[in-house]
Amino acid sequence: MTILVTGGAGYIGSHMVLELADAGEPVVVLDNLSTGFAWAVGEGLPLVVGDSGDQALVERLIHQHQVDAIIHFAASVVVPESVNDPLRYYRNNTVNTRALIECAVKTGVRHFIFSSTAAVYGDPAKIPVPETSPQQPMSPYGWSKLMSEVMLRDAGRAHDLHYMILRYFNVAGADPRGRAGQSSKDATHLIKVAIEAALGARDKLQIFGADYATPDGTCIRDYIHVSDLVRAHSDALRHLRSGAPSQTLNCGYGRGFSVREVIDTVKRVSGVDFRVEIAPPRPGDPARIVADSAQARAVLGWQPHYDDLSTIVTHALGWERELTKRRAAYADQAKRTAAGSKR
Repeated sequence: MTILVTGGAGYIGSHMVLELADAGEPVVVLDNLSTGFAWAVGEGLPLVVGDSGDQALVERLIHQHQVDAIIHFAASVVVPESVNDPLRYYRNNTVNTRALIECAVKTGVRHFIFSSTAAVYGDPAKIPVPETSPQQPMSPYGWSKLMSEVMLRDAGRAHDLHYMILRYFNVAGADPRGRAGQSSKDATHLIKVAIEAALGARDKLQIFGADYATPDGTCIRDYIHVSDLVRAHSDALRHLRSGAPSQTLNCGYGRGFSVREVIDTVKRVSGVDFRVEIAPPRPGDPARIVADSAQARAVLGWQPHYDDLSTIVTHALGWERELTKRRAAYADQAKRTAAGSKR
């Protein structure tokens, strides 16, 4: 039986596809390539270009590949963007997820793993945040994911669809073997942006708000290595296949770092003292959010391998250097092709 990975050409999805392929799992990827890259999908693995909300396409893929599990990553994920364009987020994240769940129910797919977010907690009163904390999103992005969680839970009860909802904290890093990483040119992830500043791709890095109620005035986040995160998905799939009940779990390390601490780590690892400036706070950003991940460890037996900020930064930096080389090679190839066509 095959696993359908939506958004499998994106940052986290591509790492998930590598993890599954390494384990010998049959995979089919569905991605509209709006933010993903066809080359990010492992060689020889089937990639179908399309939307997760296209029910005719999804049902055809499920039947054609005998899909019995869906891991759903496809979504829009930028918090400030969701504040400015909420309807796009409700369509891409909530409406499309509803369509995908309906396809799973209609075709008899047994297992569904949903990519959710710590943004559902808003600005939590309790740190670290357990899964039982009140869900009070501060952005349309958070609400779009929370609405999807509710739909999945209700569908699970009504139709015996077994699911795992995984709430990510701040995902960072890259495949330790250098096969994949964060590749978007317009990424907003702090570690990615700081590394671009260190390598000269940006002339500065902005800290959005420096007077939060935290020790150094900047936001605190729980950064989880992308490889540890996708391993949690593999553990979740094994959990569901064993017949265990559906569940909602946090994915983080339980330790937070401030924006300034992350910047200092990137400067130290890269050896570059890049320019940093203070900018106004962004809407939708909580001051501090750190995971209580005890449940994921207990329920799934999940054990992180890269729980170290310097390691996360080192892997991300290695990928960014590799990506710079690839882009230069692509640009050079394009020039040679254009020159040849003029002859």
